[in-house]
Amino acid sequence: MAASSVICPEMVSRVSSVLNREAKQFGKKHMFDGNEETCWNSDQGSIQWLTLEFPHTVKVSQVQIQFQGGFASQKCVLLGCSRGEELSQIAEVYPEDTNSLQSFFLTETLLDKLKITFEDSTDFFGRIIIYHLDVLGEKL
Repeated sequence: MAASSVICPEMVSRVSSVLNREAKQFGKKHMFDGNEETCWNSDQGSIQWLTLEFPHTVKVSQVQIQFQGGFASQKCVLLGCSRGEELSQIAEVYPEDTNSLQSFFLTETLLDKLKITFEDSTDFFGRIIIYHLDVLGEKL
C-alpha cells in the first residue's frame, strides 16, 4: 500500500510556544490547514518542539516539513513511542535553510506519538516557522 498522510482531525497536536501567544494568527493548526499563506510561528527560545498523538497506531515512513527560510531548524530529532511507553529517538534529520518542502524518509516505525524537536535554529532568537508539516505512512 502506498504511503499517505496519517494526519487526521482526531490527532492531538501540541507545540512548545506560539509567537506572542497569538494562536489565532500563528497557531499549530496552520501547519496542517493546506493554506500556503498561514504558518506556525514559535516564540523565541533555544529548542522548540511539537508533538502529534494519533488516535490509532501508525506506521510512519516519511516526514515532510516546509520551513520559512531564515527560521528553519538545522537539526531535528524525531522521537516516537507506542501508547503507554516512553519516547525514544527514532531519527535525526538535517533540514536545509530553505522555503522548499523537504522530505525525510524514515525506517518504518510503529507509533502512537511523534515528537519533533527543532534544534539549532537559523534564527538568532531560536524561532521556528513552519508552513506545512505532514507525516506519511499507514494507519493500522
